[in-house]
Amino acid sequence: MSSPVTDGDEARGRTNETRCDGGVTFRVVGLCLALAAIFGYIIPIIDLKLSNTFLGAAHLPPGAIGVLLILLLVVNPLLKLIGEKFAFSRNEVLTVYITCLFSCLVPGHGSENFFVSNILGPFYFASPENKWLDFLLPNLKHWYSPTIVETGKLNVEIAAGWYVGNGGKVPWSVWLVPLGAWSSMVLASYVMLGCFAVMLRAQWAEREALAFPLLRLPLELTEDMDARDKNTFGGFFQNRLMWIGFGVAVVIQVLNGLNLYFPEVPKIPLTLNGNYFSETPWNQMGWVPFTVLPIVVGISYLLTSEVSFSLWFFYWLMKFQLIGAYYLGFAPASLPNAIGSTAGAKTFVGYQQVGCYLAYALLVLWTAREHLRHVARRAFGRAAKTESEKREVMSYPVAFWGFVLSFLCIIAWSVAAGMSFPVALVLWTTYLVIAICLTRIVVEGGLLFVQQGWLPLGTMAQITGSGPDTWLAPASLVPASFVQGGLMTDLRAFLMPSFLQSFKLAHDRGLKAKPLLALIATVTVITFVMGIWMNVRLGYQHGGLQLNGWFAGGGAQKPASDAQQLINGVSDATWFNTFWIAIGSAMTWGMMVARSRLLWFPLHPIGLLMSLTYPMNMLWFSIFIGWLCKALITKFGGSDAYRKTTPIFLGLVLGDVVMMLVWLAVDGWYARTYHQLMPG
Repeated sequence: MSSPVTDGDEARGRTNETRCDGGVTFRVVGLCLALAAIFGYIIPIIDLKLSNTFLGAAHLPPGAIGVLLILLLVVNPLLKLIGEKFAFSRNEVLTVYITCLFSCLVPGHGSENFFVSNILGPFYFASPENKWLDFLLPNLKHWYSPTIVETGKLNVEIAAGWYVGNGGKVPWSVWLVPLGAWSSMVLASYVMLGCFAVMLRAQWAEREALAFPLLRLPLELTEDMDARDKNTFGGFFQNRLMWIGFGVAVVIQVLNGLNLYFPEVPKIPLTLNGNYFSETPWNQMGWVPFTVLPIVVGISYLLTSEVSFSLWFFYWLMKFQLIGAYYLGFAPASLPNAIGSTAGAKTFVGYQQVGCYLAYALLVLWTAREHLRHVARRAFGRAAKTESEKREVMSYPVAFWGFVLSFLCIIAWSVAAGMSFPVALVLWTTYLVIAICLTRIVVEGGLLFVQQGWLPLGTMAQITGSGPDTWLAPASLVPASFVQGGLMTDLRAFLMPSFLQSFKLAHDRGLKAKPLLALIATVTVITFVMGIWMNVRLGYQHGGLQLNGWFAGGGAQKPASDAQQLINGVSDATWFNTFWIAIGSAMTWGMMVARSRLLWFPLHPIGLLMSLTYPMNMLWFSIFIGWLCKALITKFGGSDAYRKTTPIFLGLVLGDVVMMLVWLAVDGWYARTYHQLMPG
């Protein structure tokens, strides 16, 4: 007997005439290009000047959902008044959404445009006390920064003009060469990640059937668009349970937003200070915030139970390891932080996480070995093209050789910048390991934003040592620190997850593959150029010192401060750190084996991957609430109750996103800053 859901789908298929098209039409292309220019202009203003809720900087970008809602609730109803044939189809709307995954992320916080402040900050904040110029100038090429007139000579006024502001007069003549050099490397990295995503899509989306939870909302929003016997608004908007969740999020965020403008309005606190554990031994855990984010609670409800459980479980497991170390007699001072850790992780727990990254990336590739072998055979003309490959955005040979050539170009760029070949190779190979793991976290764990919590150069230095007469010598460390700072420190919204999500949507919906890829590439270039132009312009117009503190201040100084620390040598460098890498790798391997053999096993390695990161500090409690809601509903109501209550949690997500957009508009009108409904 067919289930009610199946019966309903079959009935809908018999009674409804649907439209099926490739999505990439002339009006969609025009709209996507216009949105790319708009987002490229406005997102840097929001992120850098106002520091309000990010319109992008998340793998479910509020800006992209906002565009969907405008098309569904405003544009399409108006077009239908003219004639049904003029309305946007579902594939057209999803094509617009796909391009917004790039146009919202490329110019925003946590993307690769961070290099703009990185090539200025170290020179502006250099002083006789920190002696940064002593090692920066001898080890950097003249094209690395606009402040370097020629190798070894500095023009401080260029950096000072950006940080202090000069009324918006940009000396483009000194910027063109460094911007061109850095942009070529960044765009090559986009090609590398895009080609890699093509090679992995079939494995992750079909053979392993990963959940891709962040695609659930856009698919639900557009589900009934092409059904001609439906009302103007689809079934998702007619679901009363959805409106309950939507209303909860809206009421909370309306009250909290009004409280900022009118303090007499009551506030619903969503964050508890993370300094409650101040007594020994609990203070060994460090910062532990309790933050409730409706959008994260809603998404966590969609995750598999083992994924959501593992995310918060490993967060606490690593915290309790620090307490255990204290009871074993290791005082905090004797437990050095992992150099380059973005979460202040102690060395022994930090290297467990590094081991998890290395092992998990290898296991992911090993699991995909048959598919990747087929891709390689196709690249060398040893295998025939399959029907599935015909629906990819590019053929496997193009993807394979595009990946190889772009990777080699990046290595060559790095060597030209002054790095030794071994350092460049290890640095970028490590980047690929991080990219694989973080992308997997997004497409399987549904995290809105991600970071790895550790950095390649510091990790290598604490194992092999660094400084003069080592393989991590100053000539390599200095240029590598700038690359690491600009492209690897804050991977909050890097593009590989967007490629995977986009290619899955395109394949499943039968979108025109080649035109879609050309549109994505064009949108990416437009938005990247606009974002870089705005980042440079905002500094000279308003003064970098008035912009976002991490972008122009703390984060911009990291290339110099990290390089200085490593050049001076690492006192705690030891191969014993590899023991903790082995422990993390063994834990990861053990979990993967248990998951393959024991259906009841509750742990997933992505919890360990994210355990020591800023995102988990901010998201763990919301993930716990989402997991708990699902566990209780499933336990007492079964899978049917879970399915029926899912619209409530999708409503939470939608309501939170809508309020982000509303308050962005209000705050922009009143020029209010630092009003963030999502962690900044």
